[in-house]
Amino acid sequence: MSSLKRKASGSEPGPEIKKPKANGNIAAFFGAAPKPAQTAGAASSDATAAPATKFDKDKWVASLSPEQKTLLKLEIETMHESWLGLLKDDITTKEFLDLKKFLDRETAAGKKWFPPKEDVYSWSRHTPFNEVKVVIVGQDPYHNVNQAHGMAFSVRPPTPAPPSLRNMYTALMKDYPAFEKPPKNGGLLTAWADRGVLMLNTCLTVRAHEANSHSNRGWEKLTQKIIDLIAQKRTRGVVFIAWGTPAGKRVMKVDKQRHLVLQSVHPSPLSASRGFFDCGHFRKANEWLIGRYGSDGEIDWALVPGNSTLSAPKVVEEKVEKKVATGKENVEGDGEFGSDDEEALEEAIKAAEKEATKP
Repeated sequence: MSSLKRKASGSEPGPEIKKPKANGNIAAFFGAAPKPAQTAGAASSDATAAPATKFDKDKWVASLSPEQKTLLKLEIETMHESWLGLLKDDITTKEFLDLKKFLDRETAAGKKWFPPKEDVYSWSRHTPFNEVKVVIVGQDPYHNVNQAHGMAFSVRPPTPAPPSLRNMYTALMKDYPAFEKPPKNGGLLTAWADRGVLMLNTCLTVRAHEANSHSNRGWEKLTQKIIDLIAQKRTRGVVFIAWGTPAGKRVMKVDKQRHLVLQSVHPSPLSASRGFFDCGHFRKANEWLIGRYGSDGEIDWALVPGNSTLSAPKVVEEKVEKKVATGKENVEGDGEFGSDDEEALEEAIKAAEKEATKP
């Protein structure tokens, strides 16, 4: 697992790499060396960061049984320590170990599943617990080749942005006219993750080409615990963004006095026209973060080198405002993703909404 961008152990040999300013220009992010992962005991200079919890990983691993070490190899090697220390008791439960056995059976039976193993916990390495500013709650991972890589809504190049993400770009442009869509219809959102945006799917794996195929196997309990931990332990407050009924159910218990909870319909072409484009969540998240933490709290939603959505003189935004089309938005539902993807998305959303409405 040494090729992972951020090692789960949180330590790398050699001289310390200077961390780019969290809210600096996006060009600085792309031009800088990858940010090394922090250990669970490391502190961040960001005003929004919470004190990190100390966790003796070696001692914990030594306490595991041989079977647990085998089943939890992926978690031990690829989950960031800040999350591993908080979830160590949850991943040693019978339910979670049964989930890991199920995944092993899937692999043994020759059933391909996504994302690639090393990417299942990529969200944890790019957004350590103490650096979370915003949580975007997703649902099922993308189920086709070279799509899912461990972050909700994000896809790796050369895979084009799916329809839901393209609709997110449209909403972003309404909030920030300066926002530029990535070239070649790109959909990689790791830059957001590195700035404190945790994009967490409710289910973390899926069988190839079979939407919702790994649901109700144990992932939902773990991801709910992740949301609950953030709500309980990030006492100064973070922003929770929940699009669609299933995501909304995940944040029902979040303290709205301590945190900001933003909800709307899902950005899917099936529902986006019913209010998503005008929800204003990207700007509302930043206004709340700035009010709570000052300018250090602001998220730069830009994804193109040289572009930025950070607070700027009004004249700058006026120049680019003309780029945004007026009138009724075109709901992104065509393009490179075939009808089978849309049908699978519709099936997954309907199944999730049906589950969410159960008493």
